[in-house]
Amino acid sequence: MTQPTLFEGVFPAITTPFQADGTVDHDFLSEHARWMMRAGSRGIVPLGSLGEGNTLEEAEKTAVLRTLVSALGSAPVIPGIGSLSTAGAVRLAQAAQDAGCQGLMVLPPYVYTSDWREMKAHMAAVISATDLPVILYNNPIAYRTDFQPAHILELAQEHANVRAVKESSADVRRVTALAATLPAHVELMVGVDDLLLEGVAAGATGWIAGLVNAYPAESVQLFNLARGGQLKEAADLYRWFLPLLRLDTGIKFVQLIKQVQAEVGRGSAQVRAPRLPLTPDEVREVQGLVAQASARQPALV
Repeated sequence: MTQPTLFEGVFPAITTPFQADGTVDHDFLSEHARWMMRAGSRGIVPLGSLGEGNTLEEAEKTAVLRTLVSALGSAPVIPGIGSLSTAGAVRLAQAAQDAGCQGLMVLPPYVYTSDWREMKAHMAAVISATDLPVILYNNPIAYRTDFQPAHILELAQEHANVRAVKESSADVRRVTALAATLPAHVELMVGVDDLLLEGVAAGATGWIAGLVNAYPAESVQLFNLARGGQLKEAADLYRWFLPLLRLDTGIKFVQLIKQVQAEVGRGSAQVRAPRLPLTPDEVREVQGLVAQASARQPALV
C-alpha cells in the first residue's frame, strides 16, 4: 500500500475548550484530540481560526501545544501561527518547535493588511524561523489578505519547507488554479468544510476540517470515499452532511460548531469574548440541523 503523503488525510482544526471560569480545559482537550485521532484523523491543527487562536495569550497557546503533543505522542500537531506582529509569530513558531510540534500552519498577521511586499516579508520570517514543514493558510474572507497562486508559488520556490497550502477562499476556481500551479512537493488542502468533494476532485490531498470536531468518523469516511474515487457513495454522504458543513462558512462558525459539539455530547458551547453565546433562535436552528442529521444517520463502513 502506498504511504500517505505528508499532509494527506483529515486534519481537524480542533476547537479550544473552555471551563466555566474561562480557562482552557486541558483534560477535555486531550481526550477530544485522541477521540478524533481514533476515528482516523491524520493529525491535529490547533490555534487556528476555529481554535480561537486570536483570543488566546501566548502562554496559553504554548500550554495548548504541550498538552496536545503529550496526548498524541507521534501523531502530528500542526498549530496555527498567527500574531499581531511578525516577532510574535516568530516566537510562537519557535515555541511550537520546542514543544515537539511536527509542522506549522502559518497565517498572515492579524489586523494589519498591506501589499504583497510586506506580507511576503512577514511570511518569510515565520517560515524561516524553524525547519518544520509549513502549510500556508490563505483565508482572504477572515484575514483580508489574499495569497494569489503566484504569491504561493513564489514562497514555495524560495522556502523548501513550504509543503502545503490550506485554501479557504471558497472559490473552486482558485482550487483548480492552485492544483495546476503548485510544484509536486506542495500539497493542496481544502480549508472550508462545504467544498470538500469539489476540492478533492480538483486535486486536493488533505482537508483541514471543522465539523470533524463533532462527526470525525463521518468526516474521515467522506474524505476517503472522495479520494478513493467512490463518487456515488461520497456524494450520498456529502448530501447528508452538507447542512452541517455549511455552518463552517459564516461569521459565527466558531459558536455554531461548538454548539453542534454540545448537542452531540462532545464538548461545550462556551466561547471566549469578544464572541458571545448564540441567541436562543440560533441554538434552536443548530438543534434542528443536528436532529435532522440524527434522523437520517448514514451507516458507516
